[in-house]
Amino acid sequence: MQRYFVSETGWGTNEVTILGEDVHHINRVMRYKEGTNIICNHPDGRAAICELLVITADSVQAEIKQWLNENVELPIQVTVAQGLPKGDKLELILQKGTELGAYAFIPFQAERSIVNWDKKKQEKKLIRFNKIVKEASEQSHRNQIPTIYSTITVERLIEESSKYDVKLYAYEEQAKVSDYKSFGTVLENVTITDKILICIGPEGGFSPKEAEKLNDNGFRAIRLGPRILRTETAALYALASISYHFEELRCDS
Repeated sequence: MQRYFVSETGWGTNEVTILGEDVHHINRVMRYKEGTNIICNHPDGRAAICELLVITADSVQAEIKQWLNENVELPIQVTVAQGLPKGDKLELILQKGTELGAYAFIPFQAERSIVNWDKKKQEKKLIRFNKIVKEASEQSHRNQIPTIYSTITVERLIEESSKYDVKLYAYEEQAKVSDYKSFGTVLENVTITDKILICIGPEGGFSPKEAEKLNDNGFRAIRLGPRILRTETAALYALASISYHFEELRCDS
């Protein structure tokens, strides 16, 4: 069944009202008819099987038939802070990162970031980014859509990091030394009640000055395997490793 995320105002006692682009998707893309069942997600993470009652050009009315007992969210909150990369790499990170369970994304302007968005371009980008994570959440049957924050500076990122219990940054120099702690060892000391912030640099990684600032503010440098990863690969490696550690490795515990 196709899944749709419906805003809180669209939920009644027994009915759901769908507005916006999803109406076009139901009407023109899927060509659903009255009586078809879909899954609707509430902003609080709950999901329900709903039967389409009335389909018009502007709205869709559906009746709640059954609340589902499901939760496919990562058992631990992971926010990815991503140094702005070139081209459409951030779109890939958002899409695949959503599929892998990221809780939120924070784009930041790093010293080695080549791109630099003004306010107008950033607003336009955010509209596009939110559409990408919504569609990825529907495709991967997420219970919630990740939050995408506005682009900030490294200094502002450090200020915001006080909200997190575990603060990590991927540093390529860690992949070149013999005296290191593996990512798996770091995760062994993390509990599911912790909130993780993992920072990934842009192409070229973090500068020595940025690494020093992060170290001075409670961040731990980690290596993501012995190989040097592209910026668009690093966040996905980290999320996949966290998923394996907390969902698969501990699934019977």
